[in-house]
Amino acid sequence: MGLRVCNTLSGQREDFVPIAPPRVGIYVCGPTVYGHPHLGHAKSYVSFDVIVRYLRYAGYQVHYVQNITDVGHLTEDSQGMGDEGEDKIDAEARARGLHPMALVELFTRSYFEDMDALNVVRPDISPRASGHVPEQIEMIETLIAKGHAYAVSGKVFFDISTFPEYGKLSGRRVDEMVAGARVGIDADKRHPADFFLWRNAAAGHIMQWSSPWGRGYPGWHLECSAMGGKYLGKTLDIHGGGLENEFPHHECEIAQSESANGCQFVRYWLHNNMVTVDGQKMGKSLGNFIILKDLFSGEHERLDRAYEPMAVRQLVLMSHYRSPQDFSGDALVAAASGYKRIRDVVVELRRALGSATQGEVRAKVQDVLQDVKQRFEKAMDEDFNTSGALGVLFDLVRSGNELLDEGACQAELAAVDQSLRRLGGDVLGVVKDEYPEAGGGQSLDAVVKVVIEVRQELRKVKQFELADRVRDRLAEAGVLLEDRADGTVWRQG
Repeated sequence: MGLRVCNTLSGQREDFVPIAPPRVGIYVCGPTVYGHPHLGHAKSYVSFDVIVRYLRYAGYQVHYVQNITDVGHLTEDSQGMGDEGEDKIDAEARARGLHPMALVELFTRSYFEDMDALNVVRPDISPRASGHVPEQIEMIETLIAKGHAYAVSGKVFFDISTFPEYGKLSGRRVDEMVAGARVGIDADKRHPADFFLWRNAAAGHIMQWSSPWGRGYPGWHLECSAMGGKYLGKTLDIHGGGLENEFPHHECEIAQSESANGCQFVRYWLHNNMVTVDGQKMGKSLGNFIILKDLFSGEHERLDRAYEPMAVRQLVLMSHYRSPQDFSGDALVAAASGYKRIRDVVVELRRALGSATQGEVRAKVQDVLQDVKQRFEKAMDEDFNTSGALGVLFDLVRSGNELLDEGACQAELAAVDQSLRRLGGDVLGVVKDEYPEAGGGQSLDAVVKVVIEVRQELRKVKQFELADRVRDRLAEAGVLLEDRADGTVWRQG
């Protein structure tokens, strides 16, 4: 039947037909790098990682672009009309006493570290908003020339009255948007729902560029339109992002892109749902905000242990990307147990291959593998149903264990291993090519903690060179130490 996806724009499940097959262009809104990645990032980027992986598995030539927002995202952009507050990067940089670009480098590295740990394949292109200001200025000039934008007092606004379809993605009506808007809307706007394309920068704002309208910086919404168009063309096959970005961010992207280019901006809009923790919305004010590094190390008051990144990936895949994701201790334990089942059978299959007898793959084993492949693809073809695909993968795990118990031949064990690599590895990303930690588990954690204690004793007696050698040798073995103010934590690299 082929791949069907739930298109937010239509609200319907539709056959996936790219513009120029086999090429598929996909743009996903990347992080605003003003803090360490958290559980919400895991939900979003693991989900879209599997979507990209499955498209490639299905034979498409995927061009994947995911931006880095390093300027222009305001502290109140997630609410109301999205034009209030400070630039998140600038505000956090001032609070930490850092230059904004130093802050960006710190948290961009942190983001990719955590995504690598989650086995998320890196995008083909990771453009930064600050590196594409000329393209954004050019787009603003086009919008002004076409009568869709206006400049006043060093600012430029998009005029929503020139785009009657504004609201077609989110289903919001303009009069409802205005009724719900906060007091204090910029007096230079012609209409309260008009949104910034360019902001004039205050004298102390470090992130600013010259433009035809004075020194300032681009609006957050404009960045994705400019970068998506530059690398993927005027019409994108797929645009992905979090449900919280549907309005105003993605709604504004549509308005400015279609007004500037005169054609449809995106064919298929895909949105992942949000994260809750023990049934509550995740938030710093609620005390349930968990960054990934704390989850991986166990250094959080809500956690009684560390959870390996692949268990977190497993948890994300246990629910549909469009469903809310609840992170709880019980759910994480179940995910860790499920991942261990998969890992253990793969390790045992590869270990047994060296001593298994020669032979051919029996017809019944071929039938099992073919059935697994068909059911797996059927699940994924229905809007990337990873929970259904995981269920099929566990059937394959069960078959693998049965073959191990009966002493199957080398060819059969290799065939099952290959199927696990293809479906569980290439697509779901929960099967690795190698398992250096195999057999470690909790015992590895105990051993590393002993080594950390020895290293701390060496530092206390000022044996810093020897302590550094211990750290470096652990890094060579794939164990990375991070010295924090509250102690040393470790993770596998």
